[in-house]
Amino acid sequence: MLIINDLSKFIRGKKILNSVSLSVEAGSIALLMGRSGVGKSTLLRVLAGLETADSGTALLDGAPISLDGKSRSDAVGMVFQHFNLFDLMTVLENITFPLIKGSGYSQAAAEKRAHTLLTQFELEEFAQRYPGQLSGGQKQRLAIARALAQQPRIICMDEPTSALDPLLAHAVASQIQQLAHEGYHVVVASHDTKLIEALTGKLYLMEDGAIAESCDSEEFRLNRSRFWKISEFLRKDHTTAA
Repeated sequence: MLIINDLSKFIRGKKILNSVSLSVEAGSIALLMGRSGVGKSTLLRVLAGLETADSGTALLDGAPISLDGKSRSDAVGMVFQHFNLFDLMTVLENITFPLIKGSGYSQAAAEKRAHTLLTQFELEEFAQRYPGQLSGGQKQRLAIARALAQQPRIICMDEPTSALDPLLAHAVASQIQQLAHEGYHVVVASHDTKLIEALTGKLYLMEDGAIAESCDSEEFRLNRSRFWKISEFLRKDHTTAA
């Protein structure tokens, strides 16, 4: 189980994360919801080692995950809001380069791992193309494949539908749900109410850097009125928020 306890972070004197605590079991999804700017993305970046926490801890099955921002943990794979693909590298190289430079894979081992993932995500025929030649949905699948390349146990996804046509929301939800079925700890940050409604997991509504309300998605669907803050958030359409 992934357990985050009392995580706080300041940026230029402003508290961005305010004693955030949550847990994610293997094979399940934690949905960080809330308007833009409430700290969702920062929480993911801290967990992935891209930002430094000022206080708090994160444990994976009792073992600490470093939150000092000095190095990314191999236990965490990150899918960025705008994919962050290497535009001047081929689809294949987007996966092999981090494996060779960051994890010490040989060229042959990296290519073997990459081809396995490209086949899994139906991208093998595009291996020698460049990201600019892919559709939005294909770019997202490549970003997920790259995040899985180092065989992490935690997958963080930051606003996974923000760069996509709204019609792809259903496919995105299916991809995320499949990651949970495969046993990953999945943490999704989104203000896309349609995506949130389509997923099954633990809902965490964030306001001003803190968890304002939380519940299981199934519990929420059975008794929406009990969780009025989440209900009010989902009643509105935030997909076009800045």
